[in-house]
Amino acid sequence: MHVYPFSAVVGSDDLALALTLCAVSPEIGGVLVRGEKGTAKSTMVRAQAALLPPVGEVEGCRFACDPRSVDPACPDGPHPTDAPVRRRPARLVELPVGATEDRVTGSLHLQKALSAGTAEYEPGLLALAHRGVLYVDEVNLLHDHLVDLLLDAAAMGRSTVERDGVSVTHAARFVLVGTMNPEEGELRPQLLDRFGLTVDVAAPRDPQLRAEIIRRRLSFDADPAAFTAQWADAEAALSERIVDARHRMPQVQLGDAALVAIAEVCAAFDVDGMRADLVTAKTAVAHAAWEGRSEVTREDIAVAAKLALPHRRRRTPFDSPGMDEDLLDELLGNTAPDEDPDGGPDDGGPDGRGPDGRGPDGGGAPDPSGPAGGDADTASSEADSAAPETKSERKSAPAPTAVSAPGDPYRTRLFTANGTGRGAPGRRSRARTTTGRTVGEHRGDSGPIHLPATIRANARSRSGGQEAGPGGLRELRRKVIEGREANLVLLCVDASGSMAAKQRMTQVKTAILSLLLDAYRRRDTVGLVTFRGSAASLALPPTSSVDVAAARLRDLPAGGRTPLAEGLIESAETVRRHRLRDPDRRALLVVVTDGRATSGENAVNRSLAAAEVIAAQRISAVVVDSETGRFRMGLAGRLAERLGAEYVHVGDVHADALTGIVRGRAA
Repeated sequence: MHVYPFSAVVGSDDLALALTLCAVSPEIGGVLVRGEKGTAKSTMVRAQAALLPPVGEVEGCRFACDPRSVDPACPDGPHPTDAPVRRRPARLVELPVGATEDRVTGSLHLQKALSAGTAEYEPGLLALAHRGVLYVDEVNLLHDHLVDLLLDAAAMGRSTVERDGVSVTHAARFVLVGTMNPEEGELRPQLLDRFGLTVDVAAPRDPQLRAEIIRRRLSFDADPAAFTAQWADAEAALSERIVDARHRMPQVQLGDAALVAIAEVCAAFDVDGMRADLVTAKTAVAHAAWEGRSEVTREDIAVAAKLALPHRRRRTPFDSPGMDEDLLDELLGNTAPDEDPDGGPDDGGPDGRGPDGRGPDGGGAPDPSGPAGGDADTASSEADSAAPETKSERKSAPAPTAVSAPGDPYRTRLFTANGTGRGAPGRRSRARTTTGRTVGEHRGDSGPIHLPATIRANARSRSGGQEAGPGGLRELRRKVIEGREANLVLLCVDASGSMAAKQRMTQVKTAILSLLLDAYRRRDTVGLVTFRGSAASLALPPTSSVDVAAARLRDLPAGGRTPLAEGLIESAETVRRHRLRDPDRRALLVVVTDGRATSGENAVNRSLAAAEVIAAQRISAVVVDSETGRFRMGLAGRLAERLGAEYVHVGDVHADALTGIVRGRAA
């Protein structure tokens, strides 16, 4: 099978450099690649693995022991000093998002346990990835129990298995490479920090560059062998350069001045802990070796900081990634060699080739004036000189809208749903899941196989003379696993003029941001339906991506009449669609309203009828009544009765009160 050549990839120089530096110095810790779909993230990771130097290992060792430094605790050891050595290509081990825990860490060898009655350990993916690359596509979708395993192995450099009658520990040092689309959710901070470098990739906008990408891809698909042969010399040159850089690294000097500069940069960007300093230093040394230098320069530090710090300086999930490059230039004295005299970043050389000599880095930017050209100031003045609106036009204009900014989100108490559900794995409510703690066994047809229980049951059946079934098994036992599930919290929020007039939207937005922050930590899903004017809209589809959610929320306007019925109907439809995609996720509808249904004929009756439809769908609900004043219509109380929901009266919708309600009633 032919792999697309690494040298042939166009327009991803930052990613190419990050992967190459990790190949030169695996101690950097790996790369996290963030970007939209269709940007060759997976293609580059698989292509770069083919350039890695071969690995020497003790022959017959299942754990890839290095002959130059044999692991004294290797389960296949002890190895003699004169053990034969074999060389093999470096491994790229892919960890699927849906992998099971025993496949990742290894488990009891089922065939030998059943046939010979011996408890022998069968290595998992972490053992296969030792001294190689562990690649996780869509790493942000990885289940929490697998994330915990990766964190342990990345922190200790070893994997420990204590289950199914097996007690094994072995070396597990690997370059961790993950790709993700931020729109599908964020990554846990602990795992995010374990990636040495991070790169944001996007498709180029230059038509000529995009055309070249298509041309090369079509050529590869038409004849992979010929295309690969065409780039064989470039691939060999890159591979040799990686080997040379590895040999040069021990001679690279990291002087005191460079160390102080690295510390100043990391302190100025307010990163947590010391891992950022260490990774930046290792990356700077690797870059110096890659460029053929014997001493770390400020250029090396600048490149290392741009790759090692952006994901470590994020204070909350709502902060946008990236870093202030002007501040970085100021800290490094504006003397980095990669800076152009005109103030623009250099593209790596006078011929426009990147630092690895692989070609252009994205082509020229389009004309900011657009296809039609013209002066922006002229267009602005023309708009300002438009004729003022007449009195009749002002009367027919829609009601003005207000956009209020939310306050700072905060941490809230943990509340869980009553009973035991069976939803998607999360970190909130008790549930029977496929991941978690084994609490029992059963004889059903679903669920992971319970190996010890199966062995015990078959041993008893064998001694009792029962006839063996297919595969030599008399009984097959499966695990009963208890873990935590995630919930859907759908907020149906009144965004009418009455809410805006009483300055309630700021409190509501702050509460939603707090729920999003908690959902990020607990793996919940949050959605937002708003109603104003004459219609309702799904302002935020159910999501766990806090970046997208926060951006949508900040731009949420308020004003106009109150179409409460339309808001309830849209909420019911949203829950229905979500149940089709994820029928096991339990939902809670939180209706925030001041009780003033003022849009359309028979607005109150239509709202109550919509509430009965929601109750028939067995959607758990809470009604938060924000109606104030001496005269109250009391519609919110009647609405709660029709919904079968808990009724809570809140004079003003305080963020802490609303969040407490939602967290306590996550059904």
